[in-house]
Order: sequence, then structure tokens, then C-alpha cells
Amino acid sequence: MLRIRVLTAVVLLPIVVGLTHVGGIPFLALVVLLLSLAEIEFCHLMVRGNFHPTLAFGLAMAWLLLLDAQYPAPGLLQPGLALLLLASLAWQLFHRQGSPVTDWALTITGGLYLGLCGASLIRLRGLTDGSWWTLTVLFTIMTADSAAYFVGRAWGRHKLIPTLSPGKTWEGYLGGVISGGLLAALVVTLWSTHARWRIPNSLHGLILGLLIATLAPLGDLAISMIKRQVGAKDSGNIIPGHGGALDRLDSILWTAVIGYYYVLWFVK
Repeated sequence: MLRIRVLTAVVLLPIVVGLTHVGGIPFLALVVLLLSLAEIEFCHLMVRGNFHPTLAFGLAMAWLLLLDAQYPAPGLLQPGLALLLLASLAWQLFHRQGSPVTDWALTITGGLYLGLCGASLIRLRGLTDGSWWTLTVLFTIMTADSAAYFVGRAWGRHKLIPTLSPGKTWEGYLGGVISGGLLAALVVTLWSTHARWRIPNSLHGLILGLLIATLAPLGDLAISMIKRQVGAKDSGNIIPGHGGALDRLDSILWTAVIGYYYVLWFVK
């Protein structure tokens, strides 16, 4: 399993890095593709729990938020949200299947969760030095996740939240926090020749890295909670060794929000 995970990462990582560097429509297309797959997997998970969210409206909600992040000028977000809310509710009035109110709520919240978090990734890429900041936060969470995995396997003794994710340990979690914080501090320090900040660059990196490594794992646990409720191990199997798109994006979604607002509020 570890060998397959590594091989998959070797193949996909250059694609992600390349499209992030290019930005614009190619990067938007990558985010839309991954978030669409995640929304499809979310709806399939809900079906396993005997719920029936409407995939078309969930996708439309996520797409609207992503497109607004890339192209805010037309001002379509508020009327688009209103239209989707009313249309999805009207749909449930005439296509009731068991729990129409719950199905409507799941339709909206699934699209909102994925779309809002994904929009933060688009907006982060759109900032000054956005390519570098986006790659920095992505590598930070990847390093934290990898460190948590290997430290947990080697020294993990105390379970983090065994009812949701039996494999995660406090030792692994702390290993991820330390590694993520140190990596971000190092990367931001190396970028100092291009910096225009008033406080030490390594401090920005350390704070951002610690925030991501500390809080982003909650996104992983949140998706584990959903999968646990419906009796699923993975959200899908589209990414060999990693499960589904939602499995791969779970902590990245939180990372995008943390990274975007930290850079927007404290760096720019």
C-alpha cells in the first residue's frame, strides 16, 4: 500500500505543481475537477446512509463559489446562491424520497463546504506571490501528514480519536505539527530575498505552519466522521493508494482556508 501511495504521489505531484505555477484557467480547471469528484463521492456516501442529496445542485453550488472566486467582477454570487437555494428546495417538494428536508440540507451543505473551501484555494493563488504561497501551504500539510503517518507507525502508542480514526495517534499528530511548522518556517525564510514584510519571515512561516499542522487534521477527522456514520472506509478509489478525491482533499480544504486568510490578514 505504501509503495502504491508513493508511486501515485510521484506521478500526480508534478502535475499539481505545474498547474499551480501556471495558475489562471488551468489551475481553476484542476480545482473544479477535484472538487467535482469530491462532491460526487460525498453524495454517494450519503446514499449509503439512505439519504438522497441532489448531485446536480451540489455541483452547481460548488461551481458557483469557485467561479466567483476566479471571476468576482460579474457579481453573480448572491443571485446565484439565492437561485440555487430556492430551486433545490423546490426540487425536493416534487421529488421527495424519504427525508426531503435532510436531503435538501445535505445538498446545500455539501456544495457549500467544498465550494467555500475550494474558493479559498483559488483566492490564495490569486494573491501577490500566490503561486509560491499556494505551494507552500500544500507542501506544509503534505509534510505534516507524512510525518504524522511515519511517526505514528514508529512511536504511536496513544490513540487520538479511535472512534473516528483508529490509526491516528497523539505521537503522530505532534510529529506532524512540529514537522509542518518547521518546514513552513524554513520555506518562508528561504523566500526572504523577495519579502516585503516588517517582521521576521521565519516567524510568518512558523505561525502559518503550526496553524495548518494543528488545525487542518480536523478536516481529515471530519470526513472520517462522515464515512464512519455511513460505514465506509474510503470515499472512493479513484486515486490509487489514497482512496477518493475527498479522502485526499479532506485536510487540504482546511489548509486552503487557513492559508488564505492568514496571508490576507497578516502578511499583505
